[in-house]
Amino acid sequence: MMDREALLRSVADNELMQFLGVEIVEASGERVVLAMPVTPKVHQYVGIMNGGVSLYLAETAASIGVVAGADLTKVTPVGVEINANHIRAVSKGVITAEAVPIHQGRSMAVWKIDIRDERGRLVCTSRITLFIQQRAAYRPD
Repeated sequence: MMDREALLRSVADNELMQFLGVEIVEASGERVVLAMPVTPKVHQYVGIMNGGVSLYLAETAASIGVVAGADLTKVTPVGVEINANHIRAVSKGVITAEAVPIHQGRSMAVWKIDIRDERGRLVCTSRITLFIQQRAAYRPD
């Protein structure tokens, strides 16, 4: 299995994660928490966070969780469907995405992701389905 810490460092060092200021607060195959400041760089034209940012956080959180619990020398998890309901607009502060598995099967995983503002109010709720391909995503050297 790929070293979990190396995997998390790789994700955290991703250019988009860095640009958006996303921090991995917690990461396991059972729960992932990400935090991100909402600044003008993620605003849409009316001064609120673009909904696509919520989808990026949701997919990233769930993907980290699936990958953290998978043996990448045997499987390749890939997202195949995501949906989101935008509940509340946010224009500043820190948002937190919490992802937890609903179903973790041999060929499919389904995760629920809730994104909340600093006051704990729901900003977005999302669900993603990931297909678990039975082929290696990672080959050790």
